[in-house]
Amino acid sequence: MSTTVAQHRTPPPAQPASLRAKRLPKYAPPAIAVGAVAVAAAVVYGANIGGPVLVVAVAALLYLAGLFAAAHAVEGRRSARNRTWSALIHSAFVLAVLPLASVVWTLVSKGVERLDGNFFGTSMNNIGARDANGGAYHAIVGTLEQVGIATLITVPLGILCAIYIVEYGRGRFAFAIRFFVDVMTGIPSIVSGLFVLAFWVLVVSPVFNDGRPGFSGFAAALALSVLMLPTVVRSTEEMLRLVPAPLREGAYALGVPKWKTILRVVLPTALPGIVTGVMLAIARAAGETAPVLLVAGGGAAINFNPFENNQSSLALFVYQQAGDASKYAPARAWTAALTLVALVLILTIAAKLLARRNRLGR
Repeated sequence: MSTTVAQHRTPPPAQPASLRAKRLPKYAPPAIAVGAVAVAAAVVYGANIGGPVLVVAVAALLYLAGLFAAAHAVEGRRSARNRTWSALIHSAFVLAVLPLASVVWTLVSKGVERLDGNFFGTSMNNIGARDANGGAYHAIVGTLEQVGIATLITVPLGILCAIYIVEYGRGRFAFAIRFFVDVMTGIPSIVSGLFVLAFWVLVVSPVFNDGRPGFSGFAAALALSVLMLPTVVRSTEEMLRLVPAPLREGAYALGVPKWKTILRVVLPTALPGIVTGVMLAIARAAGETAPVLLVAGGGAAINFNPFENNQSSLALFVYQQAGDASKYAPARAWTAALTLVALVLILTIAAKLLARRNRLGR
C-alpha cells in the first residue's frame, strides 16, 4: 500500500527562475575599485590638477558611482542602495583608522632611535647641546608621581560625587553639581594651572616654605586633578545609571541596606565602565603640559620628592625637547612621546585586567 502511494506521489514543483535573486560576482567590487583608481589617476595626473590625495578622493567617488550602477543593473535599486551605503560605512571606518595608524607608525618609526638604557636611566642634568646622551628618567618619575597623586585625589572624589548624583541627589543641589561638572569638562588646562598657581603656589605653599612660593610636583598633581575630576564624575554617573534597577530592588527585598547595595552590587556591576572613564582621565592628565609648566616649573635633574622643588613630566619633556636647538633633541622628543603612549597603554591594559575580577563577574 505504501509503495503504491509513493509511486503516485508527485515531486515538488521547481522554483521559478524569476524568484532567484541575481548577485554581482565577487570579483566585481574589486574590479570596480581598480578601475576607479586607474581613471582617477589618469584624470588627475593627466590634467595636472593634484596629487595622491585628490586621486584617492576622486577614485572613491567613482567607485561609489560605479558600484551603484553595476548593482542597480544586476541586483536592482534596493540592493544597489544597500551596497552603496555599506561602502560608505566601510570608507568612513577606513578614514577614521588612517589617522590613528599614521600616528602610531610615526611614533614607532621615529621613537625607536633612542630606545636604549641611557634614555631610561639618565636625566638631562648637565647635558649640553652637543651631547648625544641624556634621557627622560626624571620626566618618567615626575609623570608617575604627579599622575599617581592626582588619581588618588580624583578617583574617590569623582566616584563618591557620581554616587551622590545617581543614588541620593535630588532637587537644586544635585542639579547645581551636574551643571558645574559640565562646566568643568570644558575648562582649558592652562586655566586649571593658573588656579592652582594663584591658590596653592602663591597662597598656601608660602606658609610651609618660609614665606616663599614653592613649585612642586604636588601642585602639578592638584592641577591635573582639576582636569580629571569632571571626566571621572560624568563617566561614573553614566555607568551607574546603566545598572539595571532589578539588581537594586532584589538587594532591597533581601533586606540589604542601601549603602551596602551600592558597595556590593552597583559598583561591581559598573566597574568596567568606571575603569574606562578613569583611564580616559589619566590619559588626559598624563598628556598635559601647561599645568606642569606653570606650577611645577620643570627641571633637568631627578627629583623624587613631589612636595619640594621643581619637577618635570614626559609631556613637558617632549615640549622642551621639540623646541630645543640641539640636533639630538628631536630624537629624545619622539622617544619620550612613544614612552608616554606606551605607559598609558600599559596602565589601561592592567586596569582592564583588574576590572574583570569583580564579584558579580565570577
